[in-house]
Amino acid sequence: MAEGSAAVPSTELLEWPKKDKRRFLHAVYRVGDLDRTIKFYTECFGMKLLRKRDIPEEKYSNAFLGFGPEESHFVVELTYNLLFFFTDYGVTSYDIGTGFGHFAIATPDVYKMAEGVRAKGGNITREPGPVKGGSTVIAFVKDPDGYVFELIQRASTPEPLCQVMLRVGDLDRSVKFYEKALGMKLVKKVDRPEYKYSIAMMGYAEEHETIVLELTYNYGVTEYTKGNAYAQVSFRLSFYTDDVYKSGEVVEHVIQELGGKVTRKAGPIPGINTKITSFLDPDGWKTVLVDNEDFLKELQ
Repeated sequence: MAEGSAAVPSTELLEWPKKDKRRFLHAVYRVGDLDRTIKFYTECFGMKLLRKRDIPEEKYSNAFLGFGPEESHFVVELTYNLLFFFTDYGVTSYDIGTGFGHFAIATPDVYKMAEGVRAKGGNITREPGPVKGGSTVIAFVKDPDGYVFELIQRASTPEPLCQVMLRVGDLDRSVKFYEKALGMKLVKKVDRPEYKYSIAMMGYAEEHETIVLELTYNYGVTEYTKGNAYAQVSFRLSFYTDDVYKSGEVVEHVIQELGGKVTRKAGPIPGINTKITSFLDPDGWKTVLVDNEDFLKELQ
């Protein structure tokens, strides 16, 4: 928190995140074998490889996969790190930590997708079937690096990659942070005292219409390990914004109130000129806000 008294932000500034045209853009994390993971995601989940980049001078390669173009869909950005320049030998495994929960994929037939995963040698950690006390059919599977994906049965959905679950140490604080810093709304909250956890679904539309961020609080647990599998220490989510500078100013005020840390002030990335700002939430989960127009130029 900054020392001394801070300028009081205007109501117009604090309302900006709710008026901004925002959506989930990327989830960024590391994998031990890029081609293996691409094959698994395309063959088992039906994702498409949207683009791939090799950056030898930075010692990494990455691949973008999803169920539709980046201009309109949430996608995963897989990163493969090289240990040495000009070699094929890289980092083959990572510690995922205890804080990351899972992704979720909506599909018309969970049983069929789970069988496809099994046929390709995937690990089914929860067999397909209705949720306890309900009728929604789900399953859980692990990819080759150990990342968990929940499969949710839905007749149709505009965004098959529909959920990211992260664990937090103070649910009310996290809900306020994502409401104020990112303009999200609380879509749903569920308390399960019999299982000692509560969840809050955060997003820009209703749960069945778009992707949501599922924040999970396990009673009495206030800290989690992040491991080393996520981009720049922590798992990273990217979002569109129409004004990086104004968005960054809002984030700074919210961090003063609720905690967190600005990791990159608003401005262009050297050599690319795409304007971004990045920050950590109170639990250390990383978010990057990317200028809409600049990002679309990158894709051209």
